[in-house]
Amino acid sequence: MTPPKWPALVEDYLALRHNLGFDVEQLGWLLRNFARYAERTEHRGPLTVDLAVRWALSSGPGDPARGERRLWAVRQFARHRAVFDPATEVAPAGLLGRIPGRKPPHIYSDAEISALLRECSRLRPRGGLRPMTYVAFFSLLASTGLRLSEARRLERRDVDLAHGVLTIRMSKFRKSRLVPLHPTSMQALTGYAARRDALPDAPRSEFFFRTDRAPALDRFAVERTFSAVRRRLGWTAHGRVRRPHIHDLRHTFAVRRLVRWYEQGVDLDRKILALATYLGHAKISSTYWYLSAVPELMAVHGQRFEQFARRERESAP
Repeated sequence: MTPPKWPALVEDYLALRHNLGFDVEQLGWLLRNFARYAERTEHRGPLTVDLAVRWALSSGPGDPARGERRLWAVRQFARHRAVFDPATEVAPAGLLGRIPGRKPPHIYSDAEISALLRECSRLRPRGGLRPMTYVAFFSLLASTGLRLSEARRLERRDVDLAHGVLTIRMSKFRKSRLVPLHPTSMQALTGYAARRDALPDAPRSEFFFRTDRAPALDRFAVERTFSAVRRRLGWTAHGRVRRPHIHDLRHTFAVRRLVRWYEQGVDLDRKILALATYLGHAKISSTYWYLSAVPELMAVHGQRFEQFARRERESAP
């Protein structure tokens, strides 16, 4: 009997994870890449540490922690495979180094957000749907703090422009939620939708965001576009805590909201519950973490965050 090929084994594992409620988008991309590598190198037999390490290091030089992050993905898959094939080897944690802790976010200034949107408006094709889409897309991320995957998966039915509410379906942790929109965001999305539908040559799609040729925004197309825009703007890590990323728009939204509440003298412990729900955090400690990104708030709330995080750990099953 011919053993299953690596792509099939990976898809079975991802389907299991997905059905258990885990977000498998990033893990899926890595493991599918690993499966193609295993097929290309004609690996036969059980999964080995040697195969996992060779693939983890095959992406080339760059971030020193990249190899260990890639190896982490295969390690999860190997533990699963070991249940069915005891000869499977599981790479020990830290084999390729240590994955650093969560880095402080870059908080965008108003000028940087304006520059990002202005550069997106200059994308090609000039006058086409693509520049309009990316202006609207990154504007939405900045004004709502949505995750990249949440925004790009929005369907037409999820965007209620009459009432100003987004429906985020089965997002991270397999939860759904409603996200109210500010009137300015409603106005911007309404204008985008009208221009999108007025272009006769653009493909029809159930997704809210699309381009001239694609019926939906692909994650890696978005990341490539952002990287190109970042290069044109000359954004580097120089003078910043790190080089700006797309996810930093989410950080920026959360931090600005916290700063505004702090300046207004409101009870952050009460307000932060609403922010956690709005952002779709599974644990409120994830929302409290944003306080550590703002020096003015760290001294006031650092001890409170540690106390809350400790209580959450102690109450965990």
